[in-house]
Amino acid sequence: MRRILFLAHAELLHVVRDRATLAQVLVVPIVQLLVLSNAATFTIRNTPTAIVDLDRSSASRGLVSRLGATGHFRIQDVSASFDRANESLLAGTAALVVVIPHDFESSLVRTGAAAVELSVDAAKGSTAGIVQSYASRVVGDYAAELTIMHQAGDSGRAPHIEVRTRGWYNQSMDYRIYMVPGILVALVTMIGTLLTAQNIAREKELGTLEQLNVTPITRAQFIAAKMLPFWGLALVDLAIGLAVGRFVFGVPMIGSLPLLVGVAAVYLVTALGIGLFISTIVETQQQAMFVTFFIISGYLLLSGLFTPIDSMAPWVETVSRVNPVRHFVTISRAVLMKGAGPAEIARPLAILVASAVIALSVAVRQYNKRVS
Repeated sequence: MRRILFLAHAELLHVVRDRATLAQVLVVPIVQLLVLSNAATFTIRNTPTAIVDLDRSSASRGLVSRLGATGHFRIQDVSASFDRANESLLAGTAALVVVIPHDFESSLVRTGAAAVELSVDAAKGSTAGIVQSYASRVVGDYAAELTIMHQAGDSGRAPHIEVRTRGWYNQSMDYRIYMVPGILVALVTMIGTLLTAQNIAREKELGTLEQLNVTPITRAQFIAAKMLPFWGLALVDLAIGLAVGRFVFGVPMIGSLPLLVGVAAVYLVTALGIGLFISTIVETQQQAMFVTFFIISGYLLLSGLFTPIDSMAPWVETVSRVNPVRHFVTISRAVLMKGAGPAEIARPLAILVASAVIALSVAVRQYNKRVS
């Protein structure tokens, strides 16, 4: 028992004296609790919605106002163009399209029934089903209101709205088709970031970093040489993951695979650059592993991989905009499931390119060939 107590005391002193480890033990869990509790929510709110109102009547405007007043939907656009709404679904700026036919009000008055089409972005997996049920409930409640208003009318027929739903990009609502593209991103992120984060720290522990520092190699060459093997390994892992997703899980690969691999090559520069930056600021592999897991956990939960970004707290959604994993998950799902091309992914791709330049520059600048 005395040996156990002595070892426990020594470990406690080590944690207290090591500021980095002390911060990981005390500060990191608090930050994770504050941030991730706002991100990990299953309540669907502010779903971006596009309205195709072909009727433009008081009844159709009433339905649109009901949808916007619930808090579950954020009306992004109201138009009479199917193409405009379809482009919103493809670009990811809308997750639901509500189509109100041109004879909506007249059908209610004449026959007591009308049809409304709900087109959901089924590439969002289970979220699509929840959004669809929310919208159907709102339409049903609105129909009940119209029933009360017209039940004393001359026709004697209570108005009825027929809801027709359609899932785009994932008609079977298969959760695996939705998750596999995102999980591939998580795998290459964890492999690339964790391995590179431990790389330079391992050199420090073994004492071989000093031997490298006395060579005439520049800092940029050193970082590039450390990055290239893991960059190639991560691309191989991505290729294997795509094969498994296609032949095991039946993930539809509608878009261009070379485009996805090209985006992955850019993204991996960001992931590996962050890993090398971590490796330059820590002293041991254990510290590198703790810091990496903290960063990766935040990356994944703020990426929209498990929970929809639209439902996060507004400030958390703003923070997630600088998360490169979020943009690569968006691109991966858009290319594989929607067949998106360079034009549709231009914005997240531009953010990834900027992130790669910044991450690589910071890693090179942080590395110091002098031993303190």
